[in-house]
Amino acid sequence: MNERRVEVPAGRSTSSPLGARPAVALAVLSGSQLLIVVDATIVNVALGPIRAGLGFTDAQLQWVITAYTLAFGGLLLVGGRVADRFGHRRVFMVGAAAFGVASLIGGAAGEQFVLVGARAAQGAGAAMMAPAAMALVMDVFAPGRGRALAFGIWAGVTAGGTALGSVLGGVLTEAFSWRWVLWINVPIVVVVVVVGLWVLPRSGGDRTSRIDVAGATTATGGLILLVYGLSRAADHGWTAATLLVLLAALAFLVFFVVLQATRPASLVPASVVHNRTVVAADTVGLILGVAIYALFFFVSLFLSTIQGKDPVYVGLAFVPMTAAIAVAARVSGALVDRVSPGRLSATGAALVALGLVLLVRIEPASSYAATLLPGLVVAGFGLGLTFVPLTTAAMSSAGPADSGIASALFNAAQQIGGALGLAVLTTISTAAAGTAAAATAESTTSGWSLALVIAAALTGVAALLAATLIRPGAQPTDGR
Repeated sequence: MNERRVEVPAGRSTSSPLGARPAVALAVLSGSQLLIVVDATIVNVALGPIRAGLGFTDAQLQWVITAYTLAFGGLLLVGGRVADRFGHRRVFMVGAAAFGVASLIGGAAGEQFVLVGARAAQGAGAAMMAPAAMALVMDVFAPGRGRALAFGIWAGVTAGGTALGSVLGGVLTEAFSWRWVLWINVPIVVVVVVVGLWVLPRSGGDRTSRIDVAGATTATGGLILLVYGLSRAADHGWTAATLLVLLAALAFLVFFVVLQATRPASLVPASVVHNRTVVAADTVGLILGVAIYALFFFVSLFLSTIQGKDPVYVGLAFVPMTAAIAVAARVSGALVDRVSPGRLSATGAALVALGLVLLVRIEPASSYAATLLPGLVVAGFGLGLTFVPLTTAAMSSAGPADSGIASALFNAAQQIGGALGLAVLTTISTAAAGTAAAATAESTTSGWSLALVIAAALTGVAALLAATLIRPGAQPTDGR
């Protein structure tokens, strides 16, 4: 594997917790991650005003959300490999700038196609930022307490962004207009880029490697079709058209796997694919994606449609869960050097499963404090405990030349798991509730409880996989 020189900012320490300059670097990278997560949910709250302002029909309106999801999920692997090829900081900056420009254009959109195109461009920018940002965390922080603490903070920001998106979207839409759910990104991007130029390490990338064009094409096509098919299944059911899209996605992805096994310069390097711990960590991440999406989706629906709570209330309801994630991530960061990653990940996943089981008790008249709060806090603590060792395991075979693609795989696994799980669980819960005409609050809630039971069972399987397959291994060779 070709190594690459990374110039690390002054103040970086291989043994101590965060220094001043690395802490600022982490703030920049976490801020970018917050943007990515928030923009997956912030627009949801503003869909009504967007429809009224630009004349969308209900069928067209879904593309305001789907365009972002498709571009982000479909381009992640390419974004990760491009970051490894041309340098993590360079690609991160380009992605952030593209995200900011797209947000500015989208907020000013006067036509439907402009807004949808801007959302797709946001997703493309996010697909460059996300893997490059996680790889930059690896560049800035050496293995040990500092990196563990950095990943713990990253976990809290990632989880908090989902809740923050709903709250911020509601406040901005009510106080100003729907356009500000996009414009709010612009000043944040400016700060990220300006400060990032000062604190983030330069790297030249591995210019001797070639971009696997065929692999990039098949992977991108397959992932876009897969995300679209799963989104369509969640919205329209498992129709013939949906199944046709998913079959096409499967064909692309099978061809991609064949290419990766036969090409000398593959998009996903063999050192990543053949590492059992990495594959297990990505699989556990995929299943946890199911759990996270299911938890946020069904609890949000319960609060908004059954109990009639407004978007700001719904967002605030997840704040205790976010706090639990932050606390547990700090605990996990302190334990990761002393407890095996498999055991720590398995314990966290088991707690997530327990939290989901506690949420199964929901009924139309359930109180937040007695029924929802315990499950959210337990699940949040489990997620925080899991993220640090799982991320470390997922990146364990990646040196600097491959850390971007390893990060992209980990991100893609969670995206695909969430989309797949939500499509399947929504179908099951709807079938259990009965037809729309016959469904009552009780039957609808019962259907959601069944979906949460299934998510809990899957998360229990993830705990077993983590305990048996994730093993501590040598740190990647990073040439520092």
